[in-house]
Amino acid sequence: MMSENYQPTDADAALFGNRFVTQEVPTREFPETGIPAEDAFRLVSEDLALEGDPARNLATFVTTWMEPQAQRIIATNLHRNFIDHAEYPRTAEIEQRCIRMLADLFHAPGETTGARTQGSSEAIMLGGLSLKWNWRKRREAAGASTSRPNLVFGGDVHVVWEKFCRYFDVEPRIVPLQPGKYTIGPADVQPHVDENTIGVAAVLGTTFTGHKDDIVGINDLLLRIKHERGLDVPLHVDAASGGFVWPFLYPDSKWDFRLEQVRSINVSGHKFGLVYPGIGWLIFREKADLAKDLVFEENYLGKTDSTFTLNFSTGSSMVLAQYYNFVRYGRAGYTYIMQNMQTNARVLAEKLDAMGLFEIIGRNEEQLPLVAFRLADDTNYDEFDIAWQLAAERGWMVPAYTMPPNAQEVTIMRALAKETLSREHVDTLARDIEEACSTLAKKGGAHESERNKIITGPGH
Repeated sequence: MMSENYQPTDADAALFGNRFVTQEVPTREFPETGIPAEDAFRLVSEDLALEGDPARNLATFVTTWMEPQAQRIIATNLHRNFIDHAEYPRTAEIEQRCIRMLADLFHAPGETTGARTQGSSEAIMLGGLSLKWNWRKRREAAGASTSRPNLVFGGDVHVVWEKFCRYFDVEPRIVPLQPGKYTIGPADVQPHVDENTIGVAAVLGTTFTGHKDDIVGINDLLLRIKHERGLDVPLHVDAASGGFVWPFLYPDSKWDFRLEQVRSINVSGHKFGLVYPGIGWLIFREKADLAKDLVFEENYLGKTDSTFTLNFSTGSSMVLAQYYNFVRYGRAGYTYIMQNMQTNARVLAEKLDAMGLFEIIGRNEEQLPLVAFRLADDTNYDEFDIAWQLAAERGWMVPAYTMPPNAQEVTIMRALAKETLSREHVDTLARDIEEACSTLAKKGGAHESERNKIITGPGH
């Protein structure tokens, strides 16, 4: 039996664990002294052991796995500051290669420009600013007021669009959704467009159901408005999720620069671009679509450089990892990966449909590789209960959430067929969902406070 006065040695700690096994970890006060590197590593690692398993997080669109070679590139370039183009010109060149490749993927008609961003959120902020600056320039040239800019988009957008409007003083004209109608089209947009509209934002692959707005129809509406009313209203496509899906699963579907009014596109490299967070891209149809006043020429460390960004210092790793993926996979590789994900999503949809419990949302439409579903009939439990049961008993993170207005009475679940989700995982998930429903049917729904510990929304 160990004596109460026993004092462990450093050798004991190395063998049996660090001092935080029995002591509280620092949480509020800045530590007076440091600890050995191994102890710090154990402390952080043991804390993270309580997290959920990313492989079973079917809520997030963000990449949770990359090849070992890509991870090596990331690890060996974390210290390289991306914004220092004078010191790291090859990294800057690789960024431009990615921009040119994306412009080609999105069918840009000629020479164009763009920017690497921290994610689609920054890309949307920058794209929205360019819409506003160009609108203001057009209004000033016509001798008209620039005091009341507005932006038109649907309730199916990411919250960052509302943030843009609030941060940069633009009136949001939000088209509400309706039960059974979770995207928008030209008839929804038309009443909101006027001479103060800086642009219309359409979504390619919503976070709610994975579908796209009627981008072709909205483009045709804006062309008609241009010809009939003389208003040149640009269309921005928020392709945060869909920009790396539609070119490979639906290559003949027109949503990009093949449509005349599409002037800018954002896409998240850290979603279906298959790169760890955070990396996003903003691509313009042509150079004139980037407002010149937003580009800063600066003399830094002996070199004049042009910057179009809200952020400055950040690691180079994710830009390099994006280029790695482009040359590693190419069109054929991305197509193969997306088709595998789509196949597993369809299998899961078929299994859920066969249970007779669920309504599958828009399964025959162009869609991200996911399954959006809801309970088909009234039961003594709801979608939030299913999500709670799956998380508590099986560790699956399958979100349940209500839709935006005016469809807020509709509750949906969504399971993303991730790259690492195998057919065996799909079969297991389907069985676990069926068993969760069977358990809930017997005991009833979970207590509200218990559900709220698990459910956080549709995920990003």
